[in-house]
Amino acid sequence: MKLSPQAFDLQHIWHPYSSLTQPIQPLHVKSASGVRLTLEDGRELIDAMSSWWSVIHGYNNPELNAAAKTQIDSMSHVMFGGLTHTPAIDLCRTLVDITPSPLSKVFLSDSGSVAVDVAMKMALQYWHAQQKPQKNRFIALKGGYHGDTLGAMSVCDPETGMHHLFSDLLTKQYFVERPACSFGQACTDNDIAEIKQLLSSRHTAIAAVIIEPVVQGAGGMYFYSADYVSRLRNLCDQYNVLLILDEIATGFGRSGEMFACHHADISPDILCLGKTMTGGYLSLAATMTTDEVATSISDGEGGAFMHGPTFMANPLACVIANTSINLLLASDWHSNIARIEARLKSKLLPFNDHPKVAEARVLGAIGVIEVKNPVDMKKVQQLLPGLGVWLRPFAKLIYTMPPYIITDAELDQIVDAMQKVAEQCS
Repeated sequence: MKLSPQAFDLQHIWHPYSSLTQPIQPLHVKSASGVRLTLEDGRELIDAMSSWWSVIHGYNNPELNAAAKTQIDSMSHVMFGGLTHTPAIDLCRTLVDITPSPLSKVFLSDSGSVAVDVAMKMALQYWHAQQKPQKNRFIALKGGYHGDTLGAMSVCDPETGMHHLFSDLLTKQYFVERPACSFGQACTDNDIAEIKQLLSSRHTAIAAVIIEPVVQGAGGMYFYSADYVSRLRNLCDQYNVLLILDEIATGFGRSGEMFACHHADISPDILCLGKTMTGGYLSLAATMTTDEVATSISDGEGGAFMHGPTFMANPLACVIANTSINLLLASDWHSNIARIEARLKSKLLPFNDHPKVAEARVLGAIGVIEVKNPVDMKKVQQLLPGLGVWLRPFAKLIYTMPPYIITDAELDQIVDAMQKVAEQCS
């Protein structure tokens, strides 16, 4: 007997971070438009997650649809080895124009995790070309998350992160406590002391420091001082260590600035971008670096950077990405993010007095309720359709990163749903 679609899904399809022996029935999405998902049974949900933080312009955006339809009639894909094309050139020109100087070289890849692996390989190959192959370890912050590939996993939180089961297989990196100084606060000498000491004592073995600037995403939705990022930039310069910024979650306006490093008024040696870059239409990422790093790698052993994904610079993804970025730039995005932030603050911050809430916090278009006890996802998944909102809490975090086209009334509905989920916690 042929299984129903729902039964087949439960028995045969492995969803992210899920168990096949104790599955949670996923909600079946039939279509999506604007900020709403339409389920197979006709119910609508406001997507408070932007499909894992990527669909900033909403679903079925007419300009992105048109760009995709035009490009697919020309070519959907062509290899990037030995060939080039206008969508990639246009996108890379845009990225160089809008990212902080002196970032000027762009390597395109498939996903955020790969972009982080590429960044780490760039750092290692750079120091090899500098005749310092012993500089082959990385410093990362506890509480950080950088992706699910092996290289990226090695710089994720080694104890409380999702990848501790693989710790014996991963390259051992250096970890320091995440900054205690909150966003909007100055960073003290004490806040920076641990990483300063580590750089002072181990800099001859350190290739780079890698952090998510200002916002730690999947590691806890934790907001910390931009002053820490600024002071870390100075320390990296002082001790001759590269600085990698992972802005896969924070890039393109999410934190209230175009890039989170703008809060600190600094530029990294290597920058990772992804998620939002295509407006959530296709997977695409970028790793950007400076002339100095790129030239050193190119003139070093092998005369090339040793990486080359099959779908690198996919033309369809590139043209959509460039359209999405230009759509953002043409809007009053800064004021719009400020509107979302103000609305979320007015609705969420009062939950700091709730007995089940440890902390409510907001930065840019990110709103978080951290509860005192873990969320029961099975219970939450059953509750959400009746609330008309799609949320994806994890651990003790109930959060929203909505599409930028969200209205105030829709934000209010999201916050109401977040409150009801919090009420379900023990």
